Amino acid sequence: MTDAPISVFADRPLADTICLFDVDGTLTPARKEITPAMEKTLADLRKKCVIGFVGGSDLNKQVEQLGPKVLQNFDYCFSENGLTAYKLGAQLASQSFINYLGEERYKKFANFVLRYIADLDIPIKRGTFVEFRNGMINISPIGRNCSHPERNEFEKFDLEHKIREKFVTALQNEFPDYGLTFSIGGQISFDVFPTGWDKTYCLRHIEDEKFKTVHFFGDKTFKGGNDYEIYVDPRVTGHSVTNPEDTERILRELFF
Repeated sequence: MTDAPISVFADRPLADTICLFDVDGTLTPARKEITPAMEKTLADLRKKCVIGFVGGSDLNKQVEQLGPKVLQNFDYCFSENGLTAYKLGAQLASQSFINYLGEERYKKFANFVLRYIADLDIPIKRGTFVEFRNGMINISPIGRNCSHPERNEFEKFDLEHKIREKFVTALQNEFPDYGLTFSIGGQISFDVFPTGWDKTYCLRHIEDEKFKTVHFFGDKTFKGGNDYEIYVDPRVTGHSVTNPEDTERILRELFF
């Protein structure tokens, strides 16, 4: 009988444990940079167990927030929910949203989105309302080019008027047969991706390591939030956090 291969993480005291983190609101304030304190906490944690992040944004945005050495500082880097993935700096297999949906169906969907935003009565609009990514699209009623103060104001407005929630309902009603999931995350936008391509998608990349414990930390763990599916997944031990300081507190309680 052939012996099982030795894990590349075998030198860690808790080699059978991985901690996965959402980015915005969990490792960093929304769309802002990671603090030196959090960087040190993660570096210390990595000496004990395996660490990775899983976010809806593309890698370029995650580099802006987590630093230029992000591929070296994490064992697993899961961009776009793991549809673009890296293990120890090496890229793994990826998936394509446009190949799944097809150009004609995507064009119909995008046209509806842009008409809806054009007719939307909100205090301000900026630019980049639809951001096309490899494994999903991101839709922002205010536009992703808004400033941080404008982002904060829209979040308050959206909480009161349910702009994103109503937008998602309209899309679900208009495209019931597209097999898409709509996930509200961050302050100003929501993600759209094929059903099953939520953050649980990243788990298929770590199956071979056969981790006994998979911790996940996220702030949008409510139903409809972009951390919900992985937070409630039976393979995962979920931790709901309110901000990066809360993440550090729970890590200290668990590992230090």
